[in-house]
Amino acid sequence: MTSGGSKQKSRFIDSRWMSWLKSLGAFVRYNASNIFAGRFIYFLFLAIALFLTVVVIYALDEETPPTAEAVYYFLLVPGALLVFYPSAYSIQADVDAGMAETLFGIPDYRYKVWLARNLSQYVVIAILLLMLALFCRAAMADFSVSSMLFQVMFPVLFLGSLGFMIATLLRSGNAAAVIMILLVLALWIAEEPLEESRWNLFHNPFKQVDIYQTLAWMETTLFNRVYILVGSLVSIMLALLRLQKREKFI
Repeated sequence: MTSGGSKQKSRFIDSRWMSWLKSLGAFVRYNASNIFAGRFIYFLFLAIALFLTVVVIYALDEETPPTAEAVYYFLLVPGALLVFYPSAYSIQADVDAGMAETLFGIPDYRYKVWLARNLSQYVVIAILLLMLALFCRAAMADFSVSSMLFQVMFPVLFLGSLGFMIATLLRSGNAAAVIMILLVLALWIAEEPLEESRWNLFHNPFKQVDIYQTLAWMETTLFNRVYILVGSLVSIMLALLRLQKREKFI
């Protein structure tokens, strides 16, 4: 009797998990279609093409197989590309589709919608980067896929949050895109002089350093990730506060 009850309880738990996963999948697919405005497949192909281009360029320039340090940049480039469009054009897409007025008409619910969309875009990007990371793990280098994905998502999160904030400030997808491109270029140019700094957005935790520098590099990575996380949260909060001004967007 006890064994039968345990099996029935186990089947019930499994069915609940399957139902939850199916609901989550449907939720992510729906939001992804809205986030990428029906152009998701194009961004997917473009991200993969860009990833392969970076890998080929590295293979032509370097004679040694890529390490985890190089793979980090392989994944960071398509990650930044994938987060670019939905963050810069999210608000304009709602305005053009007439959804902004509807969202503003529902007290507090609009914040849940925008936060859900942000969460969905990061889930989708993380899944795509996971597949690319698994490919790199099988074909190129030996590294921890979970650790790699975790670290790559920090700058992706910051760029997405920053783009979302800029979009609420400018209320124009094209203007936000231009500002984002200029900021990314400036941050990329500053990557070399800030290489050893905690303030480097493109800080690479997998960089190979001397043994006596390992602890210092780990400390730099920790503070860098804390700064990025705080900056991302502040950007999202400022964007949501900006979205309280209904008359600016309607």
